[in-house]
Amino acid sequence: MMADSTFENSVKLGFIEEDTDLRLLRSNFFPSKVGASCCSPDDGSNFKILRSQLSLVNSFFSSDPPNEELRDDENMDSFPNAAKLQSLCYVCGIKGNKKCSQCKRTPYCSKEHQLFDWKAGHKQTCSQESEKEDYKSASGLLFKEFELVTEEEEYSEGDSNNSKSEEERLMEYERLMRSPQLQGLEGKYQAEELEKSATAETEDDKIFLKFKRRIGSEPTQVLRYERCGVPLWVSSTHQPTQSDIPNCSCGAPRIFEFQVMPQLLNYLAVDRLDASLDWGTLCIYTCKNSCSIGNMYKEEFLWKQDFQNAKL
Repeated sequence: MMADSTFENSVKLGFIEEDTDLRLLRSNFFPSKVGASCCSPDDGSNFKILRSQLSLVNSFFSSDPPNEELRDDENMDSFPNAAKLQSLCYVCGIKGNKKCSQCKRTPYCSKEHQLFDWKAGHKQTCSQESEKEDYKSASGLLFKEFELVTEEEEYSEGDSNNSKSEEERLMEYERLMRSPQLQGLEGKYQAEELEKSATAETEDDKIFLKFKRRIGSEPTQVLRYERCGVPLWVSSTHQPTQSDIPNCSCGAPRIFEFQVMPQLLNYLAVDRLDASLDWGTLCIYTCKNSCSIGNMYKEEFLWKQDFQNAKL
């Protein structure tokens, strides 16, 4: 996306569309690969953000909108496919410069994926003459692909009711009961301390409740897009300063563009992994000038913020 002289203040929300023809979601140039052990608190170093800025006419994607009424007998091999340009790992779809040591046909990116595929079904098909595999090797290893649909956020400050909900009052009560001031107090002394603290609200509580109110009308949103806007934080801690956001390699400052919401974790079903992904929000900062990069990918910056333990 090229930078404009002015930026819109509206927020675009992204939602997962589940009832979609999966053939339309095939990513032949950018597979959805799951990483290994990850996710230290407030540490986004295990994520990589890549910006692609292809022109309308390019060597990879058609300039015409895709036909969403594909026939059942549609030949997907006629579509652009990176496998026609180089060998791709049969398991994950990235560059595969290794091959099965027995059949010398099936490509892999690593010994780990070769072993995974061997157990998943290649052991039974390895000696066959056909190069076509008829089993689903990547099941349980790759993220499921979804269609992302967007719409304008409809929200006004008046939507936030000043009266506290039952959930908010319960959260406040639990916070008070955990406070050191109440430990060891009994009877009327505890009641007095409760009354004294009833109106006390930490800054972290305020930020978290603001987050919950803002997404309350659209609780299934998985993405918020507001170029040059302000992220919707989940906590008062670990918010970046300007010096925390590095400039682009072209020298231009980076600005906030969009954030990935925790609701996406529900669709990714990451709890099936040994070391599960987790986040409060993932905020992506990109080059303010959207500097030209041709047909390449360019790495941008991500800031990861987690929920505080009390909010889990």
